[in-house]
Amino acid sequence: MKDSNGERPKKTRVDFSVVIPTYNRGNLISRALNSVQKQTYQAREIIVVDDGSSDGTARILKQLFPEVRYYYQRHSGVSAARNYGIQKSKSQWIALLDSDDAWHPEKLQSQAIAISDNPKVKLIHTNEHWFRNGKRIQQKKHHQKFGGMIFEKCLPLCIISPSSAVIRRDVFDNIGLFDESLKACEDYEFWLRFCVREPVVFVDQPLVQKYGGHDDQLSRRTTGLDRYRIKSLQTLLESGVLDHQQRSQTTAMLLNKLGIYISGVMKRGRLQEAFEYASSATKSINMSYNLN
Repeated sequence: MKDSNGERPKKTRVDFSVVIPTYNRGNLISRALNSVQKQTYQAREIIVVDDGSSDGTARILKQLFPEVRYYYQRHSGVSAARNYGIQKSKSQWIALLDSDDAWHPEKLQSQAIAISDNPKVKLIHTNEHWFRNGKRIQQKKHHQKFGGMIFEKCLPLCIISPSSAVIRRDVFDNIGLFDESLKACEDYEFWLRFCVREPVVFVDQPLVQKYGGHDDQLSRRTTGLDRYRIKSLQTLLESGVLDHQQRSQTTAMLLNKLGIYISGVMKRGRLQEAFEYASSATKSINMSYNLN
């Protein structure tokens, strides 16, 4: 399309604020920050929120990355750190990055193009390469990524990596920030909350290097991750935002995960815990149907 002078209109620059929460990862965060600095499309600002580190992270950032906006908080969890960074950011688009991951140099460039091509989009994520203990590993089929209306595909497990996502600022005004009450799976809960109503754009290029296998990885330190997925599904059912089909899909997934979890705790003789989970889930399901 051309304007009245016969020229193509200039595309508005997309501004990104990069938000990196970190906790005692002074030995890893340089890799993440170097990957941000090497972007072919530079971010407006880089924000690191230190969630109470005691390993000299502050000194490393001051010496090697003085341009980074650094904030320190008492240890409160990854969601609290991420949320604080989002609140301190100044750009229309928030680019999340975990401090143990890294970006391909063209990551932000590719997402800026996708935003220009999809002006109504509010969330764009990309594919990724996985590395464990220094070796590249293949993603399993159930981790396959998608674009479009992907709510149902998000129910089994998290299929959007925080490090791959850029999110428009008004999303957080509309649906809130990451749930700070969840020790884990806070990203799973947030994507579900978003994907109930909104489509996502998927850039099918491996633009993130996702590293696992280190001892401080949250998924390794946190047992019974499905506990947090169960809680997330219950919260979603109680929110009243689901349509009839989404409510049925969410209920079915809750019952599936609940059955597996209760079976596990009963084998360990934790009968009271099994009863409490079953009772709580039943209340959420009943509340959901009463809301509609």
